[in-house]
Amino acid sequence: MAEYFISFEDAHHELLAAATYLAERIKSGDGHAAAMTAVVPLYLSNGNVDLAAELANTVDDPFTRDKLLSLVAEKCAEIDDDEYAVQLAEAVEEFGLRSQTFEKIAMQKVGKGEVEKAIEIAESMPHPDYVFAAAATRLAADGKKDRAVDLMSRIEFPGATVIAFESMAMNELATGNKDDCIALLDQAKDAASEIEHNEERIRTLCEIGNRYVDAGRNDLAIRAYDAAKVDAEQLDNIHRDAFVGASALGFLHAGSFDLADRALDLLTDKTQMANCLLAFARHYWEKGEKDDALEALDEAFQILRSQRDIETRDSRARYALFGSLAAQFAGFEKGERAIGIAQEIEDENQRTAALSQIAAVLTLRREDVEARHALNAIADDADRVFALIGMSDAKEKNGDRSDAIALLDEAAHLTEAVPQLTARSSAYNEIASRFNSYTELDKTAAISRTNLETIAMIRDASSRAVGLAHLAEQLERTEIDPELLGRDRLLNILRLSS
Repeated sequence: MAEYFISFEDAHHELLAAATYLAERIKSGDGHAAAMTAVVPLYLSNGNVDLAAELANTVDDPFTRDKLLSLVAEKCAEIDDDEYAVQLAEAVEEFGLRSQTFEKIAMQKVGKGEVEKAIEIAESMPHPDYVFAAAATRLAADGKKDRAVDLMSRIEFPGATVIAFESMAMNELATGNKDDCIALLDQAKDAASEIEHNEERIRTLCEIGNRYVDAGRNDLAIRAYDAAKVDAEQLDNIHRDAFVGASALGFLHAGSFDLADRALDLLTDKTQMANCLLAFARHYWEKGEKDDALEALDEAFQILRSQRDIETRDSRARYALFGSLAAQFAGFEKGERAIGIAQEIEDENQRTAALSQIAAVLTLRREDVEARHALNAIADDADRVFALIGMSDAKEKNGDRSDAIALLDEAAHLTEAVPQLTARSSAYNEIASRFNSYTELDKTAAISRTNLETIAMIRDASSRAVGLAHLAEQLERTEIDPELLGRDRLLNILRLSS
């Protein structure tokens, strides 16, 4: 007979216990794993690592079990139960995930200032470089620079060395030591040249360039971006244009439009060209050059639209970029054009995402009529609900609390028509969360009660447990007494699994 940790009586008193009661009794291996994935993190957020570990161990799927044990181990390190953390890490079976778990434990110790303990843990790891890098950064920040230098000498992987130098540099910049920051970034750039993997080296050079810009040294940033561009041009794979494009954006970020434009001319992939032109458009707009911004944005759209299927390397990225361009037209005061572009996106999910974003942008711009047009172009009720929630958030950002609440009321009413019960429950959680943040506690309680009724109608046991766990998580952030949801409703759900 299976051993359960939550009894029927325990489950009466709180939603999380009820969700766990349901999760424990799910017969399907995949369903049980999905439910425990929702439940275990909630026990960790409450500090109940013992029960979280026990529940994780009941999962048959080895990958899910290992992931959950890793989460528990990291939490144990956070609350200084280090012995238990190590014990749980050792119980993780998959080699790569076990190594990551030890790394996370060590990183927790670094974050808490327990550097020597972190180093001790790292020394038992096959690849301790990133822990050494974090520890060296912490030592340097604490004024123990000689110890930091000594630890840096133990790092074998150049990528970890770069991370340490970059982190130290930003710490120096934060304390006003600009010269020391630049010196450390120079060391990071030297270390980056030793990275053997081409794509990683190019990406790292661009990151260092960004740090130079943060430090006010655009000249040095341009050198880093140029080194990245030269390396990117030598690539003979599909990543070439993406990295050349990254260097072009870097030049723009560093204030060199000419170099950015030259790098843009090297691109052959139309998606990357359009992506760079989108960045150019935003740059122009921020400078107040609206005509140039719109011209660049229109050029990006025309280039992307001209891309044939045979030229397209990643359809999903192309559709997503169409959405970004559409949303940017909305931000550039061209709402009607934005909606038209979004409606032409062939992928339904990307089309919906674009229209939802446009509706929020137009609401933020107080163009409520156009925002409604974007909303009405969304076909699915569930998608329209989440778009309304996004519009409500925009109203709140504008300081229009009453309008924000009205949009949530509309979203709640529309949610009743959503046929997919799991989507309906998810929407109710989001709506209740907003009502709670607006201190509309009566509406929060009413929506939560309706959500509990919705969860009771979900036929799949795993989805029912997950829904209850999400509701429990939502109510933990409120001042609502779970008793107000009605014990009879909860008992009905529990009896379904008895």
